[in-house]
Amino acid sequence: MSTEDVASYDWRSRLKREWLLLLFVALTMMLACIDPQPFARYERWLQLPTLCGLLGLLIAIQGIRDSGLIQRIAGMTVARVHSLRAVGLLMVSMTAVLSIVLTNDVSLFLMVPLTVAIGGMSNLPVLRMAILEALAVNAGSTLSPIGNPQNLLIWQHGQIPFLQFVGHMLPASAVMFVLVALLTWFWLPKDKVELQAERLDGHPISVSLAILSIVSLAMMVLMMERGHAPLGALLLVVPFALFSWRSLKHIDWFLMATFAAIFLGLGHFAALPAVEHALDKIDFNQPLALYLSGIVSSQLISNVPATVLLLDRGPDIMALAVAVNVGGFGVVIGSLANLIALRLAKQPHGMRLFHEVSIPFLLICAPLVYIAMRLLS
Repeated sequence: MSTEDVASYDWRSRLKREWLLLLFVALTMMLACIDPQPFARYERWLQLPTLCGLLGLLIAIQGIRDSGLIQRIAGMTVARVHSLRAVGLLMVSMTAVLSIVLTNDVSLFLMVPLTVAIGGMSNLPVLRMAILEALAVNAGSTLSPIGNPQNLLIWQHGQIPFLQFVGHMLPASAVMFVLVALLTWFWLPKDKVELQAERLDGHPISVSLAILSIVSLAMMVLMMERGHAPLGALLLVVPFALFSWRSLKHIDWFLMATFAAIFLGLGHFAALPAVEHALDKIDFNQPLALYLSGIVSSQLISNVPATVLLLDRGPDIMALAVAVNVGGFGVVIGSLANLIALRLAKQPHGMRLFHEVSIPFLLICAPLVYIAMRLLS
């Protein structure tokens, strides 16, 4: 078999495993056939700036990985913390705090590769930690107007003062984080950290690639905040193509395609007349109806499209913010950060274990958050 045949076989074999991509490609094509729309609507649903931002982050983080910096930081971390539970709580706390400032996806791009590196040199259960970190970014980013896309959208739409937004979301975020911390403590083994000494020391670092990648990450975050994600991604592709072509080759292009298919499929689904008609029957003036609608719609179409769908329907915009953030738990598409965490971890049976944990977590978290918000309102 020639090299070209092997490469073609690898791509076909990989594509067969990408069931989520195939599912949403099928959904997109079916909706395009039964409800064709002008090209401009598909262009809007595709969310090109978001995809370009994702590409830029993938490039920068792949460069940091290839530089060896993450492996060195991982070695320093496990050398100083001796309990798996302590490592878990440290990583979960760091992930939640970073998501308040750097957004949920950026936090995962930093923390999950670090977790994978730590797991490679110790007995830390990588898949469990990746799932916990996905839950942690949802809890942490809930607090901040800039923590995730749905909060940013609601914050800008409602013109709410920054500190007022934080104050309103604090009870929900606190309940979420306490539950994540408890899950971390009871789900991770009691064992001590067992280090593989031969993989702990002496990992080479490419200083030039590390500097290029860190600067690229900072620039990409800045460009995304300023609304110039496509330009930022383009500015990253050029230097990496010249100085670290291997990093570009290692980008998860299937993840990019999956996000594009999800954006198109869910965007079109949310705009269907039948969906709009069903929403017209709901009394969004009732707090519980708005809360449940935000959670359920997030499970069906993800929490960012759910926010767009419900933004002008409910009188209490902050109640909607709580609902769609809680809706990030549950099924994997509740928040696309869940999908990012699983793809970065690259662990077998990740989707199944995620749902075994995240759906019960939602069923426990949702009533507790609602009770806390009602008691403090």
